[in-house]
Amino acid sequence: MRRLALVQQRESETILEIKPMSDPFRDRRFPRPALVGAAFLIGFSLAAAISARFTDIGTFKNPKAAALETRDLRFEDRADGAVTVYDADAGRQVAVLEPGTNVFVRGALRSLARARRMEDIGPLPAFRLTHWADGRLTIEDPTTSRQIDLGAFGITNARSFAFLLTAAEQAK
Repeated sequence: MRRLALVQQRESETILEIKPMSDPFRDRRFPRPALVGAAFLIGFSLAAAISARFTDIGTFKNPKAAALETRDLRFEDRADGAVTVYDADAGRQVAVLEPGTNVFVRGALRSLARARRMEDIGPLPAFRLTHWADGRLTIEDPTTSRQIDLGAFGITNARSFAFLLTAAEQAK
């Protein structure tokens, strides 16, 4: 590489001289053991990831638990902003979610409804709310196979759906 260096400046002219740039590593090679070590580390990481993928070593899976309670619920938006909840099997009204309340329920349902819209599925099929033997509470859309583990959002948010199980039971 070359660089320009200002050598001399006279009255109205500038003289430039081109000098080669000094390279302190020109005669030194990169250490071979470092390259071999880096290649070994990359190869080992890839091999470990591939073997874990095929053998399930180091993976975590939730064991299948039995369903303690399951309700198929249908949700309808009303003109006043409320959401009416129906027990899909009995056809009875279970609850009314007034405007400005149950924000988490509305958000979770909006997420599931968006997936339905993407697959051109209407609002009529019911959602399945399930309380599992291991304590989990899930809401599932059987038409899109999407499932939300409600406990992942905290006990308070899970309770906002849990009351729908008891309300559906009382509606029967």
